[in-house]
Amino acid sequence: MGYILNFKDADKNSLPLVGGKNASLGEMIKASIRVPPGFAVTTDSYLGFITDTGIKDKIFDILSNMPLDDVESLNKASAEIQGLINNVSLPDEIKSAIAEGYSRLCEQCSVENLPVAVRSSATAEDLPTASFAGQQDTYLWIEGMEKVLDSVQRCWASLFTPRAIDYRNKNDFPHEKVLISVGVQKMVNSRVAGVLFT
Repeated sequence: MGYILNFKDADKNSLPLVGGKNASLGEMIKASIRVPPGFAVTTDSYLGFITDTGIKDKIFDILSNMPLDDVESLNKASAEIQGLINNVSLPDEIKSAIAEGYSRLCEQCSVENLPVAVRSSATAEDLPTASFAGQQDTYLWIEGMEKVLDSVQRCWASLFTPRAIDYRNKNDFPHEKVLISVGVQKMVNSRVAGVLFT
């Protein structure tokens, strides 16, 4: 399994592995656009994590037993699932891969404990019939290995916020079909920021 993938090695064909956001960053690099360096923690890492830790079946059991259109049940299910994801230890193999990716990024930028953005990149973000963009969490100015690892898990957990669960339910999108990658990218002090509409 490929647990991490450098942005420069990603492209539109990598979307199932790195999600829409990270795949687009790879395409931008290939187009010679200046992109802060980084890597994707792949959907294989997420799947390996929920499978190897034994929480996968628990997550989908909670979701399948949750009454629809009941806010209290939604919030309870979300808290329970996020607790499962945030409170279980990362499998050693996945932890080592992410740690190696972060160490290499620090070396590449010649900065110990490089500040990074840790950003979710789901496989269902920009679809013809639904937009999942902005539903998962982003963590900025994260410094140090342990904080990076913790932020990756929190990004995974954000796949199951009440808002995200409710949106998938209302759009009849199966929870098990949405996978999540996480981008770990060098932070930069931006001069300007914006959104492009085409």
